[in-house]
Amino acid sequence: MKQLVIMAKKPVAGSVKSRLGKDIGYGRAVGIYRHLTAATIRNLSCDKRWRTSLAIAPDISIYDPIWPTQLERFGQGAGDIGERMQTILNNAPNGPVIVIGTDIPNIKPQDIADAFKQLGRCDVVFGSAGDGGFWLVGARRTQRIPQIFSNVRWSSKHTLDDTLKNMNHLKVGYTAERFDIDTQEDLKRWRSSI
Repeated sequence: MKQLVIMAKKPVAGSVKSRLGKDIGYGRAVGIYRHLTAATIRNLSCDKRWRTSLAIAPDISIYDPIWPTQLERFGQGAGDIGERMQTILNNAPNGPVIVIGTDIPNIKPQDIADAFKQLGRCDVVFGSAGDGGFWLVGARRTQRIPQIFSNVRWSSKHTLDDTLKNMNHLKVGYTAERFDIDTQEDLKRWRSSI
């Protein structure tokens, strides 16, 4: 079964969208985060082509009533974003798994379907975020994958390039580029596209 894992954080001021919060205020940033998270879950979790689950941080927040009860929830665990994504990929059942965050506006089920299609011919798939990072990572999961997130400079223009250096013998595919909302400029670009 194809598995989509949406990584989400409990929406608390200062712990989500902190770079955006510095620009527009932490309360407004939390409101935007809540909107994006709800839209992502709503748009993607009903698709029967894959099974959707939520990886929640902090781990104790998996029981909060803000999360849809019909979806499997588990804690992201400890470590930086790379260590947490690696744990998700390692612990997923055999078969293709895709991991995304919640700050990609207007994401559609077809975006996820296209990424799963890439995993039909590649070991790993990425969706570039256009700022040097990535909004999606997926793995075929026919065997345990290597540590693909080692020595990565997170939240930088080097994030995707650093990750690609860890691919070794893996065949890498790419899906559509999307932008995430990390700054006030990102927010303006999204609002102007609506």
